This record gives sequence, structure tokens and C-alpha cells, in this order.
Amino acid sequence: MSSSTRTLRRALTAATAVLAATALAAGCASKTEEGGGGGEKGAGDEFVIGYSQANNAEPYRAQLNKQLEHYVKDYPNLKLLPIADAQQDNAQQVSQIQQFVQQKVDILIVSPNEPAPVTPAVEQACAAGIPVIILDRTVDTDCYTSFIGGDNFEIGKKAGEAVVKELPDGGNVAELRGLLSTEPQKQRHDGFMEAIGENPGIKVVEEREGKWLQPEGTKIMQQWLARGTDIDLVYAHNDPMAIGAQQAAKAAGKDEIKFIGIDGLAIPDGGIRAVQQERMAYTYLYPTGAEEAAKTAADIAAGEKVEKKQTLGTVEITEANAEDVYAKYDMSGKVD
Repeated sequence: MSSSTRTLRRALTAATAVLAATALAAGCASKTEEGGGGGEKGAGDEFVIGYSQANNAEPYRAQLNKQLEHYVKDYPNLKLLPIADAQQDNAQQVSQIQQFVQQKVDILIVSPNEPAPVTPAVEQACAAGIPVIILDRTVDTDCYTSFIGGDNFEIGKKAGEAVVKELPDGGNVAELRGLLSTEPQKQRHDGFMEAIGENPGIKVVEEREGKWLQPEGTKIMQQWLARGTDIDLVYAHNDPMAIGAQQAAKAAGKDEIKFIGIDGLAIPDGGIRAVQQERMAYTYLYPTGAEEAAKTAADIAAGEKVEKKQTLGTVEITEANAEDVYAKYDMSGKVD
């Protein structure tokens, strides 16, 4: 093969790659600019929703699923397929998203387990013309229709401010963090550190990745106590880890240790009840976003423009307001 032929082939290959990348970028740009995407069907047509959930084993996510199933029923033209459980497995979640793309669902909802691994699959959905709602955790692309999630930095900051109130003379804090690769974990940590930063008497003496799971909270707390770490307060990035750590502390006779969590689910074994029972000092409402996701899907189906980013507020839950907050967000009788 002559050098000129090889040069021509390399040029053609490079041009093809550029065209493919341009096509993907154009597909992504069109979806992000439109905001809607349901205009091809008629008003009475059925819109099928596929949802890939990060991990059904987490109480927050199990409740999110139930609430989404409930709120979707408010819109007769929406059909939610059986929710796909990624089980904290990135490869499984990628496969689920790709299957939904192959099924040509009308709307895709994704609660990412971790951002980087699922990003290419989300971009595939976007390039296929499927409106994508990202719920709770971000992805490493702008190629989606709407992101819905809480203000994790603000929640972390409020938790840090609570620690300052609980430890006015200083003290030792242990931090149970979520999956280290996820944005909520990073923001909950950063907000917390900003709040306690001007209080040199408060020291973070332990921190570990608890993966959002209650058994991990129990195991890690047992390890900390076994090696004799002096802990005055545990700040956990969600209620299950806080509750697991509290159980370990109680079993070890360390009833003086205080606990702060995040989620504030109005369920019998959730954070609000733990605050009412004085097993936790504080928790912070982290809305599931299920109601907003259902409405956003309905708006997309109607061809309406939706907000690119929807940030949900929080509530600081203490023993004083726990009963009222529970009553406000209690979904018993509405979801199974």
C-alpha cells in the first residue's frame, strides 16, 4: 500500500470519527436546548417511562420508588415500567439504561449509582432522542433534560452548624461518608467542613466510606470503638448509617455519643422516628424528588419546557418538630 493511500485512509477515518462525535453532540445539544421532547405523540397517547434505580436496598431509594409509582398514577398517559434495580452495580446499571434505549422508552429516569460509569449510557439515550431525567445524583454530562435533587452542600452546612451547637466547648467528631465517588457525598462533606472550619476545638478524628448502608455504619462504628477512639458525635451522610452506628454505640454502652443523619424519611424505622426516640439528635429532610419527577415526565410528554435543574429544599428535624414533619410527609396509606 502506498504512503499516499495510507494517508488518505487515515484522513477518512479521522473525518468519520469527527462526524460521529458531532452527531452525538448535536443530539445532546438538541435535547438540552428543547427541554421537552414529547411533541411527536398526541395528547392522548401513552408515554412509557423506564427507571434505573441505583440500589433498592437503601430505605431512601425504596421509598422513592414507592412514591414515584404513586405519583405517576396522577397522570393517566404515563406508564412506568417495572423499576430496574442496579444493586449498587455500575455495569448492571449501564446495561439497564442500554436496554431501555433499545426498548425505545419515551422517557428515561436515572438515579445514578456513580456518575462516571453511567455517563456514556445516559449520552446514548440522549443521542437516541429520549428525554432523560436525572434524579438525586449527577452525571458527568449536560446531555439530559432535567436534573432533580436536594441542596447537599446546604444540608451538610446545616449539619455542621448543628455540631457547633451540640459541642460548644469543642469535641471529637466521626464522619460516616457515602460512596466517595458520588456528588451528594462530596457536597455533604464540603458543606459540613465549611461550617465547622472556624471552630478549632471541633476535630474530625475518624472518617470512613459507609456506602450509604446501615450494616456498614454498624461495622465501622464497632471498629472505631474497638480501637478506643474518643468520639463525642457521629455525623453520617444518611440516616441508615447513623442508625447503624447508634446501635453499635448502644451495644458498647456508649449512650453519651450523639448522632446526626440525613434523609428524614417519614417511615417507622426512618430518621424522623429515631429523632423522636432520642436515638439521633438531628436529621435533615432530603426530598425524594418523586413527585417532581412524575410532574416533569408529564410536562415532557405534553411537549412543555422543563427546568434544566430543580433544586429541592430541606428541613432541619429535631425532637421539637419531628412529629409535625412526620405527619406532613407520611405516605402511609398512599404507598404500599
